[in-house]
Amino acid sequence: MMSEGGGLCLSEGGELQRLVEDQQPAQSEPEPGSKMSPRELFQDEGGEDIDADEQDDEDDDGEDDSGTDVLSNEEKPCTHLQRAEPFGSGGLPHVFQTSHLVFYERFKAYQDYMLGDCKPSEVKDFTADYLEKVVEPCDWQALWHTDVFDVLIEVVDVDYKELRAKVELVLPLQCEARGCDLTEEAMKTLLEATMNKVPLQELHAVYDESGDFDQTALALEHLRFFYKHIWRQWDEEDEDDEFDYFVRCVEPRLRLYYDILEDRVPAGLVEEYHSVLQRCSQTFREFSSLRNGLSSDSESELDNVSMVEGLRMYEQMETLKRKLRIIENPLLRYVLGYRMNCGQLSCSAKGERPGGGRVVHVVSSSSSVQLLHGLMMEKLLPLYSGKEFEVQFHSDPSVAVSSCYEGDVVIICPGHYTVTNSISIADSIQVEGYGLPDEIVIEKRNKGDTFVETTAPDVKISNLKFIQHDAIEGIMCVRQGKLEMENCVLQCETTGVIVRTSAQLIMNMCDLYGSKGAGVEIYPGSVCSLVGNGIHHCKEGILIKDFADALDVLPQITMVNNVIHNNEGYGVILVKPDARGAEGQPADAQSTGGEVEEEHKEGGAMEAEGGATEGEGGPAAAEAGSDCDVPTIVVEESPAEVQPSLVPPEFTEGNDAIKRELVATSVTKRRLQKSRMKELGAMQADENLLSQEMFVSIHGNQFRRNGMGSFGTFLY
Repeated sequence: MMSEGGGLCLSEGGELQRLVEDQQPAQSEPEPGSKMSPRELFQDEGGEDIDADEQDDEDDDGEDDSGTDVLSNEEKPCTHLQRAEPFGSGGLPHVFQTSHLVFYERFKAYQDYMLGDCKPSEVKDFTADYLEKVVEPCDWQALWHTDVFDVLIEVVDVDYKELRAKVELVLPLQCEARGCDLTEEAMKTLLEATMNKVPLQELHAVYDESGDFDQTALALEHLRFFYKHIWRQWDEEDEDDEFDYFVRCVEPRLRLYYDILEDRVPAGLVEEYHSVLQRCSQTFREFSSLRNGLSSDSESELDNVSMVEGLRMYEQMETLKRKLRIIENPLLRYVLGYRMNCGQLSCSAKGERPGGGRVVHVVSSSSSVQLLHGLMMEKLLPLYSGKEFEVQFHSDPSVAVSSCYEGDVVIICPGHYTVTNSISIADSIQVEGYGLPDEIVIEKRNKGDTFVETTAPDVKISNLKFIQHDAIEGIMCVRQGKLEMENCVLQCETTGVIVRTSAQLIMNMCDLYGSKGAGVEIYPGSVCSLVGNGIHHCKEGILIKDFADALDVLPQITMVNNVIHNNEGYGVILVKPDARGAEGQPADAQSTGGEVEEEHKEGGAMEAEGGATEGEGGPAAAEAGSDCDVPTIVVEESPAEVQPSLVPPEFTEGNDAIKRELVATSVTKRRLQKSRMKELGAMQADENLLSQEMFVSIHGNQFRRNGMGSFGTFLY
């Protein structure tokens, strides 16, 4: 039985010998120091292969994902790997195709055969042990592949501990160079300079139909992929060396790699990740160089300065590493990866039209006299009959929007429109449907980060239905400025409406459903007004994000008369650091993946105490401490007429729970802000920040049949 990622299948305890003894009880022990090939491990004393049926009994489906399971020579006498395209112009031998492995093949190879439950400090030893079991020690050919050349060599010995192979040139020389000329003498000189040893990661086993070198080729691929995409220079220097390296680091990084490969991560987040990784690597190299240059017994002024600089680099590196861990963790990436690409705009504003005037863009898939007459009488003549207006006709809504300048209007007539690109609105315009939302449908095909993205100071969208397919981020994202939506239908697939930091959303009388994430994501520092909406059949109804950075402030939130129902998780969920994180102690969110604490269950009894709705007299105020001013928090009380007696109380009592939690969290945040400013000696410069009002108006909302309750908190 072979690994799905290509490697010998070990028993649960990880002992190769135990597997051999279970299948071959009468097999004689190999001589000390001798090494058995992977094929010999599955042969009995008489040289006969173990019956393949015994192997298949352990697998219900009788198949292996990697296609490299070892069966008898009579059934499968040849390789199970494909032949890869040759390097260069094709004059060199073919190599094995191993770069096509899927997620679960690599996952199983690293978890079961290569790394197991090793600690970071044990990675190299476990890797060497894995390679020693599966890589042929000598007498196989490979291509030595670098950025400069490809050359055919023969492996004569392998140093598993050093991850290097001793090689010799295959004569006559078979080589392809890029940007230079290489002769046989030059290659021999190069090998002599390296003592004829080259890194195993740079070797690609030459294709062989016998199947004897399948495991060698796969092991080299796993090694190469691991050190290129998984391993970090600082991993083995982690102060906490008692954790499972595979669980903490390998699995999340491997998942991120394939999520990026399969376009499941926004392009801006991918760019940010690579940027942070590059900065962290550069900082680590500088820190290591500085650390190595310090003398342990020196007390010179220069060394003291270097130590201070080293501490600064160390803190900077820890901050970057924390950002990397957030992006690498699938759950934390979803709830915390908000800074990424938040300032990156897909298009720039045009401003006013150079020749002056404004244009009404009419979008229609098919026009009739009756439609044009109604449009003229109801819209164009009453509202846009001035001399400054002219009319242009389009058949594609995205083309109409991209043609707009500041102050233009887009009127979309009934019809079903399909767009393939994201719609970016950078100028203050108005987009409205002429008719009912279900009659005017804009459907997006093809993959992309968002469906509709706005960055303009004032955008209005009304009477439209949006259907999202294959998006990575959200159906609508307000990155900057203000978006006002009214009477729209949003049929989501990934995330719903996203309100970024410093952006403003006014969403009235809309229907949002189908999101695999949150229906509405509200980020720190934003302004969000939700009135009379239906948010249902999403994973979470509304997600409010609060973060570890003390300078992040909670958003200004208005939620009135919304019906939030039939969501898989909570109706409203608040993301915030746990108590340890609030006091400046690191919370191990990576190992736990976060924790959800339920604040209010539907139909449950709500605690009467602890309201603190006016910013005083409750636990929130007590938590602030005597040395910290309590911030002014404006909470708009719910008028009696908003909660009719026909609505059962258990459907509306979640409103108070949300207000209590937001107020308490805001007070804690202000206390941390003031404490940090005092430590930095910059209290006066941030008085305006600390004196800001937090506005909360939450009443009249109904929470029905949400899977986990009306309101909860996610602790990280």
